[in-house]
Amino acid sequence: MHLGDFCSPGEGMEILQQVCSKQLPPCNLSEEDLLQNPYFSKLLLSLSQHVDESGLSLTLAKEQAQAWKEVRLHKTTWLRSEILQRIIQELLVDYYVKTQDTNLTSEDKKFHETLEQRLLVTELTRLLGPSQEREIPPLLGLEKADLLELMPPSEDFVWMRARLQLEVEEQLKKKCFTLLCYHDPNSDADSETLKAAKVWKLAEVLVGEKQQCQEAKSQQKEQMVLLEKKSATYSQVLLRCLTLLQRLLQEHRLQTQSELDRINAQYLEIKCSAMILKLRMEELKILSDTYTAEKVEIHRLIRDRLEGAIRLQEQDMEKSRQVLNTYEVLGEEFDRLVKEYTQLKQATENKRWALQEFNKAYH
Repeated sequence: MHLGDFCSPGEGMEILQQVCSKQLPPCNLSEEDLLQNPYFSKLLLSLSQHVDESGLSLTLAKEQAQAWKEVRLHKTTWLRSEILQRIIQELLVDYYVKTQDTNLTSEDKKFHETLEQRLLVTELTRLLGPSQEREIPPLLGLEKADLLELMPPSEDFVWMRARLQLEVEEQLKKKCFTLLCYHDPNSDADSETLKAAKVWKLAEVLVGEKQQCQEAKSQQKEQMVLLEKKSATYSQVLLRCLTLLQRLLQEHRLQTQSELDRINAQYLEIKCSAMILKLRMEELKILSDTYTAEKVEIHRLIRDRLEGAIRLQEQDMEKSRQVLNTYEVLGEEFDRLVKEYTQLKQATENKRWALQEFNKAYH
C-alpha cells in the first residue's frame, strides 16, 4: 500500500504538499521522505479529507462558523446600543461644557435636561431589575414605580425624542466625516455632498482593504512556510558542502601536500647544487686572479724539486730500513749493544760539555 493507491504519484505528491502547507501544521517533509514512508503519506491524505484549512474537523468547523455568525449578530446589536449610549453621553458632556455660554436657548436647556433625566431614570430602573425575580430587599427600599414617577412628562419626552434623532444623526455624520478624513485626508476639502457619497462607499472600501490585508497575511504565512522549507534545505546543502570539504581535506590535501613537499625538496636540492657551483666558480676566479702563469711555473719547479728530494729521502729511508732489518736479526744482543752505545755516547757528550765549560772558565 502506497501513495499510488489514492492517485497518481505526481497528483498525490501535489495533494500532500497542499496538505502540509495549508491544512496541517507546517512540517519540513521532502518528496523523498514521503515516498520512503508510504503509510504516513496515506495517513496525511486521509486526514485531509476530514479537516479544513484551519485543522478542525468539518463538523466542528461548521459549528464554529454558526457560532461566529451568532457572535457577529450579537456584537452588531451591542455595538448599535453602545454607539447610541456614547453619543447621548457626549451630547450631555458637550452641554455641560457649553453651560458657560450665554447663547444657549431655553429649548436647548430643556432638551438636555429632559434627556439626562430620562437617561438616569432608565438606568436606575435597569439596576433595580424585575421585582418578581429579586430575592433581596430593593436598594434604599425603592421600587420601580417610585422611579417612574421621576420620568419627565410624556409631552416633553416625545418632543425630546424627535429632536434626539436629529442630534444623533448630526453626531453620526460628524464622526463619519472624521473617519473619512482620517482614511483619506484629501477628502477634508470636499463638500458635504461628496463626503456623504464617499462615506456611503467607505464601508465597502474598508471591507476590501481588510480582505486585501487578510490575503496578504495568508500569502505571508505561505511565504514563511516556504522560507522555513528553503531554510531547512539550505541547511542540509550546507552540511553536505561541509562534508565534501572535509573529505577533500582528508583525502586530497595530504596527497597534494606530499607532492608539493617532494617538489620543494627537489627545488632546494637543485638550488643547493647551483650555490655550490657558484662558490666553486668564485674560488677558481680568486685563484686565477691570485696566481699568474709565472708564479704557477715557479711553483711547479719548486714542487718538482721537492718531489725529487722526497724520492731521495725515501730511497735513503729504504736503505736505512734494510740495514735496520739486518741488525734486528741479532735480537737481544743488538738491544744490549744499542744501550751501551747510547750510554757511551751520553757519557762522551757529558765530558765534551764539561771540557767546554772548563775551557770557558780557563780562558
